[in-house]
Amino acid sequence: MSSTVGIDWAKELLSEHPENNVTPYIANLVGRNLHLKKAHPLNIIKKRIEDYFTSRDAEFECKDSLYPVVTKQQCFDDLLIPKDHVSRRPSDTYYLDQDRLLRTHTSAHQTELLKGGSRKFLCTGDVYRRDEIDASHYPAFHQMEGVKILKECAGMEDREQWVKMCSEDLKDHLEGMVDAIFGPVEKRWVDAYFPFTEPSYELEIFYQDKWLEVLGCGVIQQKILDGCEMKEQHGWAFGLGLERLAMVLFDIPDIRLFWTEDERFLKQFKDGQITKFQPFSKFPPCYKDVSFWLPGDWQENNFFELVRNVAGDIVESVELVDKFDNPKKGKTSHCYRINYRAMDRSLTNEEVDKIQEQVRELVAKKLNVELR
Repeated sequence: MSSTVGIDWAKELLSEHPENNVTPYIANLVGRNLHLKKAHPLNIIKKRIEDYFTSRDAEFECKDSLYPVVTKQQCFDDLLIPKDHVSRRPSDTYYLDQDRLLRTHTSAHQTELLKGGSRKFLCTGDVYRRDEIDASHYPAFHQMEGVKILKECAGMEDREQWVKMCSEDLKDHLEGMVDAIFGPVEKRWVDAYFPFTEPSYELEIFYQDKWLEVLGCGVIQQKILDGCEMKEQHGWAFGLGLERLAMVLFDIPDIRLFWTEDERFLKQFKDGQITKFQPFSKFPPCYKDVSFWLPGDWQENNFFELVRNVAGDIVESVELVDKFDNPKKGKTSHCYRINYRAMDRSLTNEEVDKIQEQVRELVAKKLNVELR
């Protein structure tokens, strides 16, 4: 639970360990702490939520600088995430070694904070997942976890009663939070499933003429609290993505913009204010296709990760545009269209061709595909 200030993240995260799949591109994102930067859209939303909770109940603690490397125990086991869950796979998660990883959600700190004595807290930070490439997905993003243990439920043996009390308190808090962010809006609760809460819910709001999922939440699984030596205590938890809310509230069309240092973006926002983003010049796209026969152990996220590591933030999207099965060969071919577009300049054909050739070489070498 140490501070993240002054850490050499490349040295901390990159190694020759056979289980390590963190790339230099990802290591360069760690420690940027966008959620702590004054007047950044993510910080504006973070502070608005924190202000709502702390003004309602001064006992809420706000944690926002916890160490992003956690163990599988913290990230998965403590939260009752099944051993075969897809989120544990190296194709979806960044591992440093066989036990340590970059947190995939801020819920990874839930049990350490509870064991440390925290009973009401908000935990915000950067999280990391290997994912597809498009305007709303990025391998690093920011989450907020909220937890409250209800004193009035301590010692209750009637499960139905304490679940009802926790659920009502949870919904009351979160409906108030949504109004504090969006203003008064129509809301609806949808039953959901999460391994770490039961019952579980999703909160949706009617905003800009459509229903928008805002967050997931629920009553904390008692087995989790039992593991924290809190057998007679009960409470709730929620989790939300700051980028998801900011893209809607600020009209930000591309998730890459949150990471830009372009003053044309950053100077549009003021601390404490929600203002609509005014797009600056959008530079022309450059589309390049790559086709290949898939190997037997194909994992699409590995391809996305390779493209990101080569092209960085000048890749806007990667889309599967054609799939072909050849019964005679017993093979499947994929054709992916890569859209290269920088946010701050026009790309030349020469530099894009050079990047594309590097992608082709590496996908054949590292992912064992047969280029077409």
